[in-house]
Amino acid sequence: MKKLGCNASREVPQMLSQKLLAIIQDGFPLVERPYKALAEMLNVSEQEVFDEVEKMRTSGVIRRIGGVYDSKKLGFISRLCTGKVPASSLDFSAEPHSQTPMEKFAAVVMSEPAITHNYIRSHEYNVWFTVIAENESAIQAVVDRVCSETDLHDVHVLTATKKYKINTVMGKGAGAPSKNVFASAVRQSPENALTEADRTRIHIACDDIPHSLTPFKDWGVSCDELREDIATKRMRRFGAILRHQDAGFPCNAMVCFLLDERSLANSESAGSLLAKKHYVSHCYERPSFENFPYNLYAMMHAQTPEELNGYIKKSVALLDNPEYVVLHSLKELKKTSFRFFA
Repeated sequence: MKKLGCNASREVPQMLSQKLLAIIQDGFPLVERPYKALAEMLNVSEQEVFDEVEKMRTSGVIRRIGGVYDSKKLGFISRLCTGKVPASSLDFSAEPHSQTPMEKFAAVVMSEPAITHNYIRSHEYNVWFTVIAENESAIQAVVDRVCSETDLHDVHVLTATKKYKINTVMGKGAGAPSKNVFASAVRQSPENALTEADRTRIHIACDDIPHSLTPFKDWGVSCDELREDIATKRMRRFGAILRHQDAGFPCNAMVCFLLDERSLANSESAGSLLAKKHYVSHCYERPSFENFPYNLYAMMHAQTPEELNGYIKKSVALLDNPEYVVLHSLKELKKTSFRFFA
Protein backbone atom coordinates (compact mmCIF):
# COMPACT_ATOMS: atom_id res chain seq x y z
CA MET A 1 0.00 0.00 0.00
CA LYS A 2 1.36 3.38 -0.97
CA LYS A 3 1.96 5.68 1.97
CA LEU A 4 0.49 9.14 1.59
CA GLY A 5 2.80 12.00 2.45
CA CYS A 6 1.78 15.40 3.75
CA ASN A 7 3.32 17.40 0.93
CA ALA A 8 2.18 20.77 -0.33
CA SER A 9 0.43 19.34 -3.39
CA ARG A 10 -1.98 17.47 -1.07
CA GLU A 11 -2.35 20.24 1.50
CA VAL A 12 -3.42 22.93 -0.95
CA PRO A 13 -6.59 21.15 -2.22
CA GLN A 14 -7.52 20.20 1.36
CA MET A 15 -7.13 23.79 2.53
CA LEU A 16 -9.11 25.01 -0.49
CA SER A 17 -11.97 22.61 0.21
CA GLN A 18 -12.13 23.71 3.86
CA LYS A 19 -12.15 27.38 2.90
CA LEU A 20 -14.83 26.78 0.29
CA LEU A 21 -17.06 24.89 2.70
CA ALA A 22 -16.73 27.71 5.23
CA ILE A 23 -18.06 30.13 2.59
CA ILE A 24 -20.56 28.29 0.43
CA GLN A 25 -22.70 26.68 3.15
CA ASP A 26 -24.54 29.95 3.68
CA GLY A 27 -22.97 32.30 1.16
CA PHE A 28 -22.84 30.70 -2.27
CA PRO A 29 -22.52 33.71 -4.62
CA LEU A 30 -25.81 34.61 -6.26
CA VAL A 31 -24.13 35.99 -9.39
CA GLU A 32 -23.87 34.80 -12.98
CA ARG A 33 -20.35 33.38 -12.50
CA PRO A 34 -20.37 32.18 -8.85
CA TYR A 35 -17.15 30.16 -9.11
CA LYS A 36 -15.34 33.18 -10.51
CA ALA A 37 -16.54 35.25 -7.53
CA LEU A 38 -15.31 32.56 -5.14
CA ALA A 39 -11.99 32.35 -6.99
CA GLU A 40 -11.45 36.09 -6.58
CA MET A 41 -12.15 35.77 -2.85
CA LEU A 42 -9.65 32.91 -2.46
CA ASN A 43 -7.02 34.08 -4.98
CA VAL A 44 -7.22 30.93 -7.14
CA SER A 45 -8.60 30.21 -10.60
CA GLU A 46 -12.28 29.81 -11.43
CA GLN A 47 -11.62 26.29 -12.74
CA GLU A 48 -9.84 25.28 -9.52
CA VAL A 49 -12.84 26.34 -7.46
CA PHE A 50 -15.31 24.63 -9.78
CA ASP A 51 -13.28 21.39 -9.80
CA GLU A 52 -12.96 21.36 -6.00
CA VAL A 53 -16.69 21.91 -5.48
CA GLU A 54 -17.46 19.21 -8.04
CA LYS A 55 -15.21 16.76 -6.17
CA MET A 56 -17.15 17.41 -2.97
CA ARG A 57 -20.45 16.97 -4.79
CA THR A 58 -19.29 13.71 -6.40
CA SER A 59 -17.90 12.32 -3.12
CA GLY A 60 -21.14 13.09 -1.30
CA VAL A 61 -19.77 15.67 1.12
CA ILE A 62 -22.14 18.17 -0.53
CA ARG A 63 -25.68 16.81 -0.88
CA ARG A 64 -26.84 19.71 -3.02
CA ILE A 65 -26.34 23.42 -3.60
CA GLY A 66 -29.58 25.32 -3.58
CA GLY A 67 -32.11 27.31 -1.62
CA VAL A 68 -33.33 26.55 1.90
CA TYR A 69 -36.75 28.14 2.21
CA ASP A 70 -38.90 29.00 5.23
CA SER A 71 -41.90 26.70 4.87
CA LYS A 72 -44.14 28.94 7.00
CA LYS A 73 -43.55 31.97 4.78
CA LEU A 74 -44.53 29.89 1.75
CA GLY A 75 -47.81 28.76 3.32
CA PHE A 76 -46.67 25.34 4.57
CA ILE A 77 -46.16 23.83 8.01
CA SER A 78 -43.56 21.35 9.26
CA ARG A 79 -44.02 18.78 12.01
CA LEU A 80 -41.66 16.35 13.72
CA CYS A 81 -43.26 12.94 14.15
CA THR A 82 -42.16 9.99 16.24
CA GLY A 83 -43.42 6.46 16.72
CA LYS A 84 -42.43 2.86 17.10
CA VAL A 85 -41.55 0.28 14.46
CA PRO A 86 -40.47 -3.27 15.40
CA ALA A 87 -36.71 -3.65 14.98
CA SER A 88 -34.84 -6.78 13.91
CA SER A 89 -31.24 -7.92 13.75
CA LEU A 90 -31.84 -8.47 10.03
CA ASP A 91 -32.79 -4.82 9.39
CA PHE A 92 -30.85 -3.64 6.30
CA SER A 93 -28.64 -6.71 6.45
CA ALA A 94 -26.89 -8.04 3.34
CA GLU A 95 -27.93 -11.53 4.40
CA PRO A 96 -30.88 -12.85 2.33
CA HIS A 97 -34.13 -12.42 4.25
CA SER A 98 -37.75 -11.38 3.93
CA GLN A 99 -38.47 -7.67 4.19
CA THR A 100 -38.52 -6.66 7.84
CA PRO A 101 -41.06 -4.19 9.32
CA MET A 102 -38.32 -1.53 9.58
CA GLU A 103 -37.25 -2.06 5.96
CA LYS A 104 -40.86 -1.78 4.79
CA PHE A 105 -41.31 1.39 6.82
CA ALA A 106 -38.14 2.86 5.27
CA ALA A 107 -39.34 2.00 1.75
CA VAL A 108 -42.77 3.57 2.27
CA VAL A 109 -41.30 6.74 3.76
CA MET A 110 -38.79 7.01 0.92
CA SER A 111 -41.68 7.09 -1.58
CA GLU A 112 -43.56 9.78 0.37
CA PRO A 113 -42.51 13.25 -0.91
CA ALA A 114 -44.00 15.07 2.09
CA ILE A 115 -41.54 13.32 4.41
CA THR A 116 -38.10 14.92 4.14
CA HIS A 117 -36.09 13.43 7.05
CA ASN A 118 -36.32 10.00 8.64
CA TYR A 119 -34.01 8.54 11.31
CA ILE A 120 -33.75 5.50 13.55
CA ARG A 121 -32.76 6.68 17.03
CA SER A 122 -31.71 4.92 20.22
CA HIS A 123 -35.00 4.98 22.15
CA GLU A 124 -38.23 3.00 22.45
CA TYR A 125 -39.64 5.70 20.17
CA ASN A 126 -37.16 4.58 17.56
CA VAL A 127 -38.27 6.37 14.40
CA TRP A 128 -38.32 10.14 14.00
CA PHE A 129 -39.39 11.83 10.76
CA THR A 130 -40.33 15.27 9.47
CA VAL A 131 -43.45 15.99 7.43
CA ILE A 132 -44.12 19.19 5.45
CA ALA A 133 -47.60 19.95 4.11
CA GLU A 134 -50.14 22.76 3.67
CA ASN A 135 -52.05 22.18 6.93
CA GLU A 136 -52.54 19.91 9.94
CA SER A 137 -55.06 17.66 8.21
CA ALA A 138 -52.63 17.09 5.33
CA ILE A 139 -49.89 16.22 7.85
CA GLN A 140 -52.20 13.75 9.58
CA ALA A 141 -53.18 12.21 6.24
CA VAL A 142 -49.52 11.46 5.53
CA VAL A 143 -49.04 9.91 8.98
CA ASP A 144 -52.22 7.83 8.66
CA ARG A 145 -51.12 6.59 5.24
CA VAL A 146 -47.73 5.46 6.55
CA CYS A 147 -49.37 3.75 9.55
CA SER A 148 -51.81 1.90 7.28
CA GLU A 149 -49.01 0.61 5.03
CA THR A 150 -46.44 -0.26 7.71
CA ASP A 151 -46.12 -1.40 11.33
CA LEU A 152 -45.64 2.16 12.56
CA HIS A 153 -47.69 2.75 15.73
CA ASP A 154 -47.96 4.91 18.86
CA VAL A 155 -47.31 7.99 16.72
CA HIS A 156 -47.02 11.54 18.06
CA VAL A 157 -47.08 14.64 15.84
CA LEU A 158 -45.05 17.40 17.49
CA THR A 159 -45.14 21.10 16.75
CA ALA A 160 -42.30 23.47 17.60
CA THR A 161 -43.83 25.83 20.16
CA LYS A 162 -40.67 27.95 20.09
CA LYS A 163 -37.67 27.92 17.76
CA TYR A 164 -34.28 29.05 19.02
CA LYS A 165 -32.04 27.92 16.19
CA ILE A 166 -32.24 26.36 12.73
CA ASN A 167 -28.74 26.21 11.33
CA THR A 168 -27.24 23.26 9.48
CA VAL A 169 -23.98 25.08 8.75
CA MET A 170 -21.16 22.90 10.05
CA GLY A 171 -17.67 23.91 11.21
CA LYS A 172 -16.29 27.21 12.42
CA GLY A 173 -18.87 29.96 12.57
CA ALA A 174 -21.73 27.48 12.83
CA GLY A 175 -23.16 29.36 15.78
CA ALA A 176 -23.52 32.60 13.85
CA PRO A 177 -26.58 33.60 11.80
CA SER A 178 -26.40 32.78 8.11
CA LYS A 179 -25.36 35.65 5.90
CA ASN A 180 -24.95 35.83 2.14
CA VAL A 181 -22.82 38.86 1.33
CA PHE A 182 -24.07 38.73 -2.23
CA ALA A 183 -27.63 39.36 -1.04
CA SER A 184 -26.92 42.60 0.80
CA ALA A 185 -27.54 44.83 -2.22
CA VAL A 186 -31.26 44.03 -2.24
CA ARG A 187 -33.46 46.19 -0.03
CA GLN A 188 -35.79 44.20 2.18
CA SER A 189 -39.38 44.59 1.05
CA PRO A 190 -42.70 43.61 2.62
CA GLU A 191 -43.80 40.01 2.11
CA ASN A 192 -46.23 39.78 -0.81
CA ALA A 193 -48.45 37.03 -2.13
CA LEU A 194 -46.54 34.60 -4.28
CA THR A 195 -46.94 34.91 -8.02
CA GLU A 196 -46.83 31.99 -10.41
CA ALA A 197 -43.31 33.07 -11.39
CA ASP A 198 -42.32 33.02 -7.70
CA ARG A 199 -43.66 29.49 -7.32
CA THR A 200 -41.81 28.29 -10.40
CA ARG A 201 -38.52 29.85 -9.27
CA ILE A 202 -38.83 28.50 -5.73
CA HIS A 203 -39.60 25.02 -7.00
CA ILE A 204 -36.48 25.09 -9.17
CA ALA A 205 -34.29 26.59 -6.44
CA CYS A 206 -35.15 23.73 -4.06
CA ASP A 207 -33.24 21.43 -6.41
CA ASP A 208 -29.47 21.11 -6.98
CA ILE A 209 -27.82 23.73 -9.22
CA PRO A 210 -26.53 22.51 -12.60
CA HIS A 211 -22.94 21.32 -12.80
CA SER A 212 -21.66 24.25 -14.84
CA LEU A 213 -19.80 27.54 -14.52
CA THR A 214 -23.06 29.44 -15.13
CA PRO A 215 -25.57 27.43 -13.06
CA PHE A 216 -28.22 30.14 -12.64
CA LYS A 217 -28.32 30.91 -16.36
CA ASP A 218 -28.60 27.19 -17.07
CA TRP A 219 -31.34 26.89 -14.43
CA GLY A 220 -33.21 29.79 -16.05
CA VAL A 221 -33.43 31.54 -12.67
CA SER A 222 -32.72 35.19 -11.93
CA CYS A 223 -30.02 35.87 -9.32
CA ASP A 224 -31.76 39.15 -8.47
CA GLU A 225 -34.95 37.30 -7.61
CA LEU A 226 -33.07 34.76 -5.50
CA ARG A 227 -31.42 37.61 -3.61
CA GLU A 228 -34.86 39.12 -3.09
CA ASP A 229 -36.06 35.79 -1.65
CA ILE A 230 -33.32 36.12 0.97
CA ALA A 231 -34.02 39.80 1.60
CA THR A 232 -37.73 39.11 2.16
CA LYS A 233 -36.75 36.12 4.35
CA ARG A 234 -38.66 33.63 2.24
CA MET A 235 -35.32 31.89 1.86
CA ARG A 236 -33.18 31.24 4.94
CA ARG A 237 -30.02 30.74 2.93
CA PHE A 238 -28.69 29.71 -0.44
CA GLY A 239 -25.74 27.39 -0.25
CA ALA A 240 -24.27 23.94 0.11
CA ILE A 241 -26.22 21.42 2.16
CA LEU A 242 -23.70 18.94 3.53
CA ARG A 243 -23.83 15.27 4.33
CA HIS A 244 -22.40 15.89 7.78
CA GLN A 245 -21.23 12.29 8.22
CA ASP A 246 -18.88 12.75 5.24
CA ALA A 247 -18.01 16.34 6.14
CA GLY A 248 -16.23 15.31 9.34
CA PHE A 249 -19.16 15.17 11.79
CA PRO A 250 -20.23 11.51 11.87
CA CYS A 251 -21.46 11.55 15.49
CA ASN A 252 -24.75 13.22 16.26
CA ALA A 253 -27.62 12.92 18.69
CA MET A 254 -30.88 14.57 19.59
CA VAL A 255 -30.65 15.52 23.24
CA CYS A 256 -33.99 16.20 24.93
CA PHE A 257 -34.24 18.04 28.26
CA LEU A 258 -37.01 18.25 30.83
CA LEU A 259 -37.23 21.86 31.99
CA ASP A 260 -39.76 23.74 34.08
CA GLU A 261 -41.63 26.77 32.76
CA ARG A 262 -39.40 29.18 34.66
CA SER A 263 -36.26 27.82 33.00
CA LEU A 264 -37.86 28.11 29.58
CA ALA A 265 -39.30 31.59 30.13
CA ASN A 266 -36.20 33.17 31.66
CA SER A 267 -34.74 36.02 29.56
CA GLU A 268 -31.53 34.01 29.21
CA SER A 269 -33.47 30.80 28.71
CA ALA A 270 -32.08 27.32 28.31
CA GLY A 271 -32.92 27.37 24.61
CA SER A 272 -31.10 30.65 24.10
CA LEU A 273 -28.02 29.33 25.88
CA LEU A 274 -27.90 26.15 23.80
CA ALA A 275 -28.48 28.04 20.56
CA LYS A 276 -25.19 29.90 21.05
CA LYS A 277 -23.18 26.67 20.97
CA HIS A 278 -21.46 25.86 17.67
CA TYR A 279 -22.15 22.14 18.08
CA VAL A 280 -25.94 22.70 18.24
CA SER A 281 -27.58 22.93 14.82
CA HIS A 282 -31.26 22.92 15.83
CA CYS A 283 -32.93 23.89 19.08
CA TYR A 284 -36.69 23.88 19.72
CA GLU A 285 -39.28 23.73 22.46
CA ARG A 286 -41.81 20.97 21.81
CA PRO A 287 -44.74 19.67 23.85
CA SER A 288 -44.14 16.60 25.99
CA PHE A 289 -46.28 13.50 25.60
CA GLU A 290 -47.03 10.36 27.61
CA ASN A 291 -43.85 8.42 28.42
CA PHE A 292 -41.73 11.23 26.95
CA PRO A 293 -41.78 14.22 29.35
CA TYR A 294 -39.02 16.22 27.64
CA ASN A 295 -39.78 19.66 26.19
CA LEU A 296 -36.50 21.14 24.89
CA TYR A 297 -34.77 19.46 21.93
CA ALA A 298 -31.23 20.12 20.70
CA MET A 299 -29.42 18.45 17.79
CA MET A 300 -25.71 18.10 18.57
CA HIS A 301 -22.92 17.15 16.17
CA ALA A 302 -19.33 16.08 16.77
CA GLN A 303 -16.33 14.50 15.11
CA THR A 304 -15.90 11.68 17.65
CA PRO A 305 -18.06 9.90 20.24
CA GLU A 306 -15.86 11.32 22.99
CA GLU A 307 -16.35 14.85 21.67
CA LEU A 308 -20.11 14.36 21.49
CA ASN A 309 -20.23 13.08 25.08
CA GLY A 310 -18.23 16.12 26.15
CA TYR A 311 -20.68 18.47 24.44
CA ILE A 312 -23.61 16.74 26.10
CA LYS A 313 -22.01 17.01 29.56
CA LYS A 314 -21.24 20.70 29.01
CA SER A 315 -24.84 21.33 27.94
CA VAL A 316 -26.28 19.52 30.94
CA ALA A 317 -24.07 21.54 33.28
CA LEU A 318 -24.97 24.76 31.44
CA LEU A 319 -28.67 24.10 32.07
CA ASP A 320 -28.09 23.32 35.78
CA ASN A 321 -28.33 19.52 35.46
CA PRO A 322 -31.91 18.90 34.32
CA GLU A 323 -33.31 15.47 33.56
CA TYR A 324 -32.49 14.55 29.98
CA VAL A 325 -32.30 11.73 27.45
CA VAL A 326 -29.86 11.19 24.58
CA LEU A 327 -31.24 9.77 21.33
CA HIS A 328 -28.28 8.77 19.19
CA SER A 329 -28.82 8.70 15.44
CA LEU A 330 -28.42 5.01 14.60
CA LYS A 331 -29.32 5.17 10.93
CA GLU A 332 -30.35 7.84 8.46
CA LEU A 333 -33.21 6.44 6.38
CA LYS A 334 -33.96 9.60 4.44
CA LYS A 335 -32.72 13.16 4.19
CA THR A 336 -34.00 15.27 1.33
CA SER A 337 -35.10 18.83 0.66
CA PHE A 338 -38.80 19.51 0.22
CA ARG A 339 -39.59 20.80 -3.26
CA PHE A 340 -42.33 23.36 -2.80
CA PHE A 341 -45.08 23.82 -5.39
CA ALA A 342 -44.50 20.52 -7.18
